[in-house]
Amino acid sequence: MVSARKIVRSPITWTLVVLLVVGLGVGLALAQPWRLFTNATVNEAAPTAPGAPATPGAPAAPRTLAGGTLISHEHDTSGTVRILQLPDGSRVLRLENLDTSDGPDLHVWLTNAEVIEGKAGWFVFDDAQHTDLGSLKGNKGSQNYPIPADTDLTARTSVTIWCQRFHVSFGAAQLTENK
Repeated sequence: MVSARKIVRSPITWTLVVLLVVGLGVGLALAQPWRLFTNATVNEAAPTAPGAPATPGAPAAPRTLAGGTLISHEHDTSGTVRILQLPDGSRVLRLENLDTSDGPDLHVWLTNAEVIEGKAGWFVFDDAQHTDLGSLKGNKGSQNYPIPADTDLTARTSVTIWCQRFHVSFGAAQLTENK
C-alpha cells in the first residue's frame, strides 16, 4: 500500500499539479468566463451632418440605406442595425439599443451570409465574405462604426456580432434595403 506522504512527495504528483495550474491559467485567459458577468455600455450620438451638403441637392441629414433587427445566436442579443449615408458620401453602421453578453474578442462584421435563426446560424459567418468594422465598443447601448469607402454594400447583406476567439456569432441581423 502506498502512503499519502509518498504520493505528496512524488515528483510525478508535483509535475501534474504544476501542469494542472498552468492549464487552468491558460484556459481562463483564453475563455475569460468572467466576461459573462461584466457589461460595457457605450452610448454614442447618431452621426450628424456637419455643415452644408457636399454636393448641391444632396440631403442635409444622414440617409438610412438599409436596416435590420438583431436576433440571438450564441448569446441573447437584441437591438437594431442601420447603415447610414452621411451628406459627404461616407457610410456608418449604427447599432442602436444593443443588448448582448460581453465576451472576448467581439467584432462587428458586415457579411454576405444569410442570417439563420437558432443554433444553425451560429457558425455561418466564418465561411462568408466579411468586412470587419472593428472591435465591439460595448455590449450595451448605441454605437457607430465607419464603413470603409471601398465596401460594396450590395455584397454585404447582414451584420453579425462575431466572437473571433470562439468563431461564433453572438447575434446577427439581415439587412433590408431602405427604399
